[in-house]
Amino acid sequence: MRSLIADARFVLFDFDGPICQLFAGHSAARVALQQVEWLEEQGLHGLLANGVRDDPDPHSVLRAVDLRHPDSDLVDELEERLTYEELKAVVSAWPTPYVDALIRTWTAVGTRLAITTNNSPRVAASYLTDRGLIDCFAPHIYGRTKDLELLKPNPYCVNRALSAMGADPSRALLIGDSPSDFVAARAAGVRFLGYARNERKERVLRGAGAGEIVGSLLPVLNIVAGR
Repeated sequence: MRSLIADARFVLFDFDGPICQLFAGHSAARVALQQVEWLEEQGLHGLLANGVRDDPDPHSVLRAVDLRHPDSDLVDELEERLTYEELKAVVSAWPTPYVDALIRTWTAVGTRLAITTNNSPRVAASYLTDRGLIDCFAPHIYGRTKDLELLKPNPYCVNRALSAMGADPSRALLIGDSPSDFVAARAAGVRFLGYARNERKERVLRGAGAGEIVGSLLPVLNIVAGR
């Protein structure tokens, strides 16, 4: 892991997980339920299979509607409603332990940083501004667009970051907490470091094929700081 981190000249962070727990104080499951209820109010409950109706991930509802009605005003409205809820969640998000110090240390030693997330880039920028970290990333914040087919595991946002920074993929590292992060990194030719805050997350990442996984960012910080 030491060489994986020490060799990185460009580091791409997923947002919700490695940077913060976005929905720590604003239930993601409740947001997903509100999406389902809104669709039912529009008379569109038939768009969702039973499993999706009960899925606590708001992105699952959004993807399911997009599969049935891609590039529609309905999808645009649902995506904007999700962005609104994500922005509300920023004020009660919990920072991932040690990540603020890690970001500042990596910046201080000349490593260039970017955000590559399935959340709205407006949300990531809002959170980073509140934490005083926006200058460590701006303008390299890449997230959800209106084209939901470009969400990870599609490597679109990873490739956008690499291209904008003029980065050699072999010198880049993506830190993520989901299989979609790992798949996107692999597709873009970028090395991957998994962040798993619990055993379930670690099992899922290892099941997807991720090799290097940490349960805390402290050892990463220690390597970057030369300790």
